[in-house]
Amino acid sequence: MKIATWNVNSVRSRMDRLLAWLDKHQPDILCLQEVKVTDDAFPDDPIREAGYHVAVHGQKTYNGVAILSREVPERVAGGMGDAVADDQARLLAAAFGDLTVLSAYIPNGSEVGSDKYAYKLDWMARLGRKLEREYDPAQQLVLCGDFNVAWDDLDVASPQQWAESVLCVPEVRQAMAGLIGWGLVDVFRGHHPEGGLYSWWDYRQLAFAKNDGLRLDYILATKSLAGRCTDAQIDRDERKGEKPSDHAPVIAEFA
Repeated sequence: MKIATWNVNSVRSRMDRLLAWLDKHQPDILCLQEVKVTDDAFPDDPIREAGYHVAVHGQKTYNGVAILSREVPERVAGGMGDAVADDQARLLAAAFGDLTVLSAYIPNGSEVGSDKYAYKLDWMARLGRKLEREYDPAQQLVLCGDFNVAWDDLDVASPQQWAESVLCVPEVRQAMAGLIGWGLVDVFRGHHPEGGLYSWWDYRQLAFAKNDGLRLDYILATKSLAGRCTDAQIDRDERKGEKPSDHAPVIAEFA
């Protein structure tokens, strides 16, 4: 089973790339973030023609998440499912038999101390409560997405440059640790303990050419599933060429 995650930074702008990528890699499940389109406007026809079912929790212009899958999910639910009023489309869950997959787009946070930063920390805390409320670490579950957090300095090419940013400050890393501590495993790190591999590069200042990146995109699996992960890679080549997303896809394979 092959599960992947990719912040496409507008599915309509990246449709040709997405279809080519699906044809090349043939994932069983692909989680998308920042699709930037409402559910009814999602361009699902060519994706269905490529052999994938489409589940979407979308939003006009901003945010939006989706799950593309070979199999039709038994259940799909968008949002946190809590009592908090929140119109940002950032989380989608789909169940496939014993497997639950969540596609998450964690807020960036803008600047430390800002309202958006407070929202980011609160959103991560809400996600943690959702895991505790609705799921069990003993089950087969995968949480994929753009976390807008570099887990540690091994995930940052220039740690000093980013140390005070909303992607790397201790508070957001602690929030990430709280999510993982619920019972998840970073399957990519399990296969690449040396670090120095990145999934996001700024469009500016030749960051990609210099490999001045951060690993912001993760596939986190419960232990029962992580123990069956046979490989994990970042498709760096997808960041090349014309009109790429600023993120590269992350792929994990499970026996």
